[in-house]
Amino acid sequence: MLHHVEIYVSNLKETISFWDWFLKELGYEVFQKWDAGISLKYQETYIVFVQTEQRFLDVPYHRCRTGLNHLAFHAKSKEHVDEITLKLKEKGIQILYTDKHPYAGGEDYYAVFFEDPDRIKVELVAP
Repeated sequence: MLHHVEIYVSNLKETISFWDWFLKELGYEVFQKWDAGISLKYQETYIVFVQTEQRFLDVPYHRCRTGLNHLAFHAKSKEHVDEITLKLKEKGIQILYTDKHPYAGGEDYYAVFFEDPDRIKVELVAP
């Protein structure tokens, strides 16, 4: 069982704006909040976002470098994926692989793929 994931971000304010609504849609709640970070918790697992110190911002994140590639979350249903897809579009968040959406992961894999402000790929997968 995963306990928590901690992600350093380039702009905490943008990150909170992006992740807060999405994680709350999945049942997460704010767990901790401090000047340089926030954590959101679902059951026993939580995700932490921390503002990267200025001295470490010279090399931006890219998911194809060594390190985290993406985070994938369980959706409740295909309809849930569709609802979140609409909300992403309303918020102006670009959907990845639109030419294959919602089957970009394969014909038996119903999901939406998108990126956070630091270009971390996010995936919401139907059961």
